Amino acid sequence: MRKACVSLPKHIFCKEDIAAGTAAGTVHMIMKKSPNIKKKPSAGKTRPTGTEGEQPSFFDAVYEVVRKIPRGRVTTFGAIAEATGTRLSARMVGWAMNAAGSARIPVPAHRVVNRMGMLSGRHHFATPTLMQELLEQEGVEVKDDQVVRFKELFWQPEERKG
Repeated sequence: MRKACVSLPKHIFCKEDIAAGTAAGTVHMIMKKSPNIKKKPSAGKTRPTGTEGEQPSFFDAVYEVVRKIPRGRVTTFGAIAEATGTRLSARMVGWAMNAAGSARIPVPAHRVVNRMGMLSGRHHFATPTLMQELLEQEGVEVKDDQVVRFKELFWQPEERKG
């Protein structure tokens, strides 16, 4: 079975390797320079993710959790990582959020903040203020790029079974 890989300038990283933590530091450094990540074309036919008997990719698992975050609530990269069963992959959740714009079904990435409630992903949106604007449209107050009443608005995802 072929690995699902992404290609960045001069580098190719496979999601399984990154999820395992073998390339996460390098990817984080490169993403700052090259946020436009493109999937490497694969040879031959592949089944769409989520078909019977096939495990969803790490990104799909992350998106599934993020889509469950209620309007007006926020969660953290670490909480999502733990819910997907990869507790130490919070940075990879960030990488998935960075690529969420290309997901077939919309992903409310604006509801994902860092462990202190800061809008650490705001620079990956179309404008630096869009993440805050989207949260405020849902009734979440943001001051100085931080969610006000973060502990009250924090949503704990359920751990994935299976």
